[in-house]
Amino acid sequence: MFGMRHVLSMREFSRDEIDSVLDLAEALEPYARGGRCDALSGKILALLFFEPSTRTRLSFETAMMRLGGKTLNLGPAEGSAIAKGESLADTIRVIGGYADALVIRHPKEGSARLASQFSPVPVLNAGDGAGHHPTQTLLDLYTIRKESSLDDLKIALVGDLKYGRTVHSLAYALALYGADITLVSPPTLEMPATIKADLAGKGTIVRETHDLDSVIKDVDVLYVTRIQRERFPDPYEYSKVAKSYRVVPENLEEAKTGLIIMHPLPRVDEIAPEVDGTGHAVYFQQSFYGVPVRMALLKMLMGESR
Repeated sequence: MFGMRHVLSMREFSRDEIDSVLDLAEALEPYARGGRCDALSGKILALLFFEPSTRTRLSFETAMMRLGGKTLNLGPAEGSAIAKGESLADTIRVIGGYADALVIRHPKEGSARLASQFSPVPVLNAGDGAGHHPTQTLLDLYTIRKESSLDDLKIALVGDLKYGRTVHSLAYALALYGADITLVSPPTLEMPATIKADLAGKGTIVRETHDLDSVIKDVDVLYVTRIQRERFPDPYEYSKVAKSYRVVPENLEEAKTGLIIMHPLPRVDEIAPEVDGTGHAVYFQQSFYGVPVRMALLKMLMGESR
């Protein structure tokens, strides 16, 4: 059990801790597929989503219900006291008194860490601007473990690596597993230099290229992300890179037989629908894996030892 611990960034997890979450997720997966174990009966999870969400919000709700607990949804910010000028700190103090844990998604980087400073219960970061998305990373690692292997992994991270919080979090976690990472992005959307320096400091092999076709035949995992319109301060700059990459069946002709293609979703046009029917596509299964992984986290944070 994690007890009173916040889940804010993958940089705060050890490999052993990650493995313990993934192991419990595997044990709970049968319940995620259609059962209830009542481990969190009587517990309440509060959902504070200040940005749109489908998979993250619904998978947290599903995870809590599969564990026998209930959820409390703040709803749109304009329908809450925040619209009257209430600070995030005060909102967290209040809702923290109603629930046993809080999940927060917010457009401002650092908001989850701020929330953790005022919350009397564990805070789980469901995405803070272009910062981190640790629960997405945990389900990504679980997907790789289930559908491929985390050992001797060669992975390409493709798309918006500048603003993409999913790839920021994932890169740090992959370093713990000794992964060989290739970064594929438009020149203006490269991985932040601070993250690349951190990875290099951990001895992680990191390569960079702007040519997607040059890496597909060599990797075990192709992790594709969309170019995020909402992160661009200038719409014109977005339009210049919006269709930089598109994975189509022809790209995969020289790929390894066991290559898996992942995507945190939603996709726009960076993966053609024709790829869905290939043996490489696992992104919809990846989305489902968010349920057992988030079940594991919630059980570890709110289980009987607290």
